[in-house]
Amino acid sequence: MAAGDSEKSCNSNSNNAHHGNGGNDVEGNGQADEAVAEKAWLVDWEGPGDRMNPKNMSTGRKWSIVIILAFGSYCVTNTSSLYTTTYDQMDGEFGNSRIVATLGLSLFVFGLGLAPMILGPLSEFYGRRPVYIFAYTGFFIWLIPCAVSQNIQTMLIARFFDGLCGSAFLSVAGGSVGDMFTVETLHSPMLIYSASPFLGPGTAPIMGSFINSFVHWRWSFYFLLIFAGVVLISIVLFVPETYIPVILREKARQKRKESGDSRWRAPIELHEKSIVATVGRSLYRPFMLLFLEPMCFALCLFSSILLGILYLFFGAFPLVFGDVYGFNLWQTGLAFIGLSVGMVLAITSDPIWRKYYGRLMDKRERETGERKSEPEFRLPPTIVASWSCVVGLFWFAWTIYPTLHWIVPIIGTAFFGFGIILVFSGIFTFLVEAYPLYAASALSANSFARSSFAAAFPLFGRQMYKAMGFHWATSFLAFLTLVTAPFPYLFFIYGKRLRAKSKFGST
Repeated sequence: MAAGDSEKSCNSNSNNAHHGNGGNDVEGNGQADEAVAEKAWLVDWEGPGDRMNPKNMSTGRKWSIVIILAFGSYCVTNTSSLYTTTYDQMDGEFGNSRIVATLGLSLFVFGLGLAPMILGPLSEFYGRRPVYIFAYTGFFIWLIPCAVSQNIQTMLIARFFDGLCGSAFLSVAGGSVGDMFTVETLHSPMLIYSASPFLGPGTAPIMGSFINSFVHWRWSFYFLLIFAGVVLISIVLFVPETYIPVILREKARQKRKESGDSRWRAPIELHEKSIVATVGRSLYRPFMLLFLEPMCFALCLFSSILLGILYLFFGAFPLVFGDVYGFNLWQTGLAFIGLSVGMVLAITSDPIWRKYYGRLMDKRERETGERKSEPEFRLPPTIVASWSCVVGLFWFAWTIYPTLHWIVPIIGTAFFGFGIILVFSGIFTFLVEAYPLYAASALSANSFARSSFAAAFPLFGRQMYKAMGFHWATSFLAFLTLVTAPFPYLFFIYGKRLRAKSKFGST
């Protein structure tokens, strides 16, 4: 994570990469101005206890920031699928077809994948806090036309820009968690933050189904406006700047102002940076990794299929549980509890995987005398979770019968929810460690691929379920997962060899 000294922190943006939605690569973005560097007095922390260093915040303050950022991410992704519970009322009011309404989901999710590559790099120039405030203000504002729209066209446009703004927040927020915690204390807060974006879409149908069963559909967006407003106020009041290079730049400016000596410089000021060049690099490099790196491509494909299936379920569940079990809207919403319970169980299983990770480290120390991690050590939970997803999908596919109690297929979805969380968290961490110099690009590639699949799958989901039938449509999704599920195991065995041959990977 961010280093303790200013020079290293200037060139370390790996913090951005842990959240899974973009950021900037570790390498520098410009050439050092040697003439300035020779004369400069570099600003650094005033010892290990410098109060300006975000790692020296009190534990309570750090965790309060983590909670605010986690709720902010949860609200953004919750907005994606809560919208799906408005279909019945909204379609009747606007007179649009269901496929057109589904575009509102797809456009929002596509915006989530697009923004990190465009807006994420801005934190390198302006810091995290301005991006938070700008992005979340935009997210809040674009919820307003969703709430008051009088036609489907307005809704679709607002949904796209709402996703775009929300994703800019997601692309930076995880970096703050890394800014505040050391490597030894990072795991728990990063786990809490990383889980929040995935709990959002899984729990939204539960809340939205009750809202839309008893009040007007616009109250779904009124609720989101209240939620987003509280988060925005909390960000403004309680979330400080945590990006170390920008903090040191502000410290250098204060020293220049107080002393009148222009030689005080922060490391970030010794590099000539171009916003256009940085954004351009952020746009093309993820696609280089996606299409030129077999491991990156395979893991992005696997995680993309899983997220696509999750978003397809938002349209499939009303069909399945409505037709087979006669569920109404709020009962269908409760059917998503299986997914949510599985996700929570995945989070609570973390101590087991940490213990296993420690065993792999111990084994390496015995064999080599060096206690050093390998990217492949992050994959065991993903290996188990891959097959949990396959089992869950086949279970769901072949237990959808009126003669079986409705709880039986819901239990199958819990296996899928359990697996999807561990697959995503394991793949994110593996990509960060396997491509340390290009971690942000690897995660931007993953984010774009996942969002593209999640945007596309709902558009054909209902038609597929009607044409193929509930059992075989879900089985088709299970077979897709079955084909890609071996990837984590293969890379656990052969990943080190592939990294040795890689142009971008660590060795």
